[in-house]
Parts: sequence; C-alpha cells; structure tokens
Amino acid sequence: MRCCKCRRRPPMKKLERLIATGPKSTTLTNTKTSIMAMSSEVHFQLSKRNTIAIGGNLEVQESSGGAAASAVLKHQLSSVSSIEFMASAGLRALVGVQTTRHLSLHSTATITIAKSLRDGSINLSNTWTRQLSETANGNVQLFLGPESSITVGWQKKDEKMSAAGELKIGTTSFGASANYTHRFSSVSHGRIAGTFGSTALEIEVGGGRKVSNFSTVRMLYTIGIQGIFWKFELHRGGQKFIIPILLSRHLNLTFATGAFLIPTSLYFLLKKFVVKPYYLQREKRKALENKEITSAQVQEARVAAEKAQQLLQVVANRKRNRQVETNGLIITKALYGSRKALKKGGLTEVNDELAFEVIDVTVPLNFLVNDSGQLKLHEGVKKSGIMGFCDPCPGEPKELYVEYTCGGQIFEVTVDDYAELLIPQESHRV
Repeated sequence: MRCCKCRRRPPMKKLERLIATGPKSTTLTNTKTSIMAMSSEVHFQLSKRNTIAIGGNLEVQESSGGAAASAVLKHQLSSVSSIEFMASAGLRALVGVQTTRHLSLHSTATITIAKSLRDGSINLSNTWTRQLSETANGNVQLFLGPESSITVGWQKKDEKMSAAGELKIGTTSFGASANYTHRFSSVSHGRIAGTFGSTALEIEVGGGRKVSNFSTVRMLYTIGIQGIFWKFELHRGGQKFIIPILLSRHLNLTFATGAFLIPTSLYFLLKKFVVKPYYLQREKRKALENKEITSAQVQEARVAAEKAQQLLQVVANRKRNRQVETNGLIITKALYGSRKALKKGGLTEVNDELAFEVIDVTVPLNFLVNDSGQLKLHEGVKKSGIMGFCDPCPGEPKELYVEYTCGGQIFEVTVDDYAELLIPQESHRV
C-alpha cells in the first residue's frame, strides 16, 4: 500500500459533523478554554478505485476528556460518482454511508446518512456544491436530524489568499462565521476569523510559519464571551497538536490590548533581528556550497552553450539584418540567469561573481525570431533547454530579461523561467 494525500476535505469529517455531540466532544475548530486536542489522519491507496482513511483524535477539557477513532473506505464507482462507508468509535460512535456525484462540470451533489450508536438517532444530509469561478465555490447543505438546519457557505482560494464564510440557521440555534488567510510568502501567512451566533461570539487573529517541508506552527489570539486566550498549533502532515492558554475569563480592554500587542511585537522583533538574519545566512551558505559543487558542471554547460551560439551566429545575424531593413523586431540585449543577479535593465552589480550567474542569450533569441517579426517561447518549458542557453546557477530561481526594438521604439520585459514570452507587445514599451 502507498500513502496518498487527498486534495479535498476528507470525507470522514463530513460524516462526523452529522452526530450531535455533548459538552465533552468539542471539535478541533471550536475554540474552548482549558482544552487540549490532538488529531491524526492517514490515507492509503488500496487500488485504483479504493482508498481507506484511518484517523483519530484526543481531547482533554479541564478534568475530563475523551477520544475517537474512525475509518472511511472510499470506492470510485465511475468517473463522476463515488461511495464512502464509515465507522467510528468513541465520542462519535456511528456508522454511515455517503455518495457523491458530479451533476455537471461545475456542480456536485452529496447525500449522507448516518446512525449514531450512542442514542440511535438517524441523520440525513444533502449538500450541493457549485463552482462559481476558477477560484471560488459555494455550497448549500440541508441537515435533517435531532437538530435540523440549513447552511449556506462560500469559499475562495488563490495564490495569495483564501477566504470562507458560512451562515447556518437551525431549529434551535443560528450562527455565522468567516475567516480570511493571507500568504505573505511561501512560508508565512496571517489569519483573521470571526464567529457570531446564539452560542458563540469571538474574534481570532494570528499567523503561522512553515518551519519544514511537512511542519507548520501557528499562534492565534482569541477574544470572545468565553475570555481572552492564546492558542498554539503544530501541524505536521496529517497531524495537528493544539495548546490553548487561558489568559483571563473577564473582558478587560487594557489587558486584551496588551495580550495582543506583546506577543505580536515580540514576534516581529525576533523575525527581524534573529529569524530573518539566520535564514538569510543559511541560504547564502547553501548557495555557496551549491556553487562549489556545481562549478565544474556549469563551466562545461557554458562551453557547450558558447559552441551552440557560434553555430547559430550566421543565421542569427542574417535574420537580424533582415529585421533591421524592415524596421522589425531586433533583440538588442538578452540575459538569462539568477533572479538575484538580474534586475530590470541588467545586473544589479557589475562584478565577476554575479556575472558568472548570468549568460548572454542575445544570439539564440535573434535566431528564434520568425519571418513575421515575432518571437514566442512557450509556457512550461525550461529555458535552459533552448539551444544556445544553459543553466548558469543550478538550484536557483531564474529569469530571462530581454531588451528589444521594434518600429523604432524601445521595449523591455522580464519573465520567469517557465513563463511564456511573446514579443513584441505594446505593454513592454519603455
């Protein structure tokens, strides 16, 4: 068996929400004071159509606590439908079945039925999901059980941010919640969330940082009707560890402000004077080590690229002269290499160390200009594989800078290593 990671939310959590829980069965997303919670989940691909998920969680609330374990077997019936069987023991003892079907290219319907082994209640849930755009989707859920309700939700996620909102109206309660997460970089993010309803009123602010390929730490500040507290989280793979620290059960403006500003200020001071310098120094050390290891390889690649450019030189000059006669596309300068060594217009500093991380590719690009006076490099193709190019800095992010003239006008553009390049374009005019 091999381990796999599902992109969508694990079906086990959908089924667990069908069971009404007592005061000791707080889920990980419900922030309660004096609660410590752990959660773990593993997915296995049994065959092409069958997947099994095994998980469990442990919760401790003051002097009491409990645990639950569950297993979900998913079978892919066809390319548009699937069925899942679940059994759970512990706080949420239940058995259930769930089926999902794609109604259209942008719509999905899910029906779930589950029976609680604690009180014998049967719960039915119907969920309809609709993709609203490339980055957003909405859903409507109708829940029938001991406490029937209808829920309307919305989610949006793109490269820099993610947001979600939900409105729930039940027979005995109502509630609304929203959250927004902004990714400042590939390793850090900030989060703000709020909950309002008949049983909860709180605001949560915090952030997190990725400390390794599989681990993320997060600190959250929460203020609400239950008090003021901090919450520390550790996420590693499919496991989650949460430690809440109760600061005060009473809402005091001065204390609440201090509880928010002190850790925030401490974080930014540590980030600026300790964490960031350490990571910059470590990256610089790794870059130097990588340069020493790959120096011979880069030198050989440069020699091969120079020989290739010599072969292209005659045809490139002929094409360039033809474009000069028609006042067409002429590549006057093209540099490919390290993103750090390049900036708009060329090298950040003129020295041998930075120049070694960049290669002049003016000749190959003039060679690639077609008879119509256009140049196109396709998206998804690494540019170091183009004839006359080479990789001058293995392991480093690279860019291509091009300066060209067309119709007597000057243009320039910088694109990422795998991005498409199509010139000339009016937006590139200087």
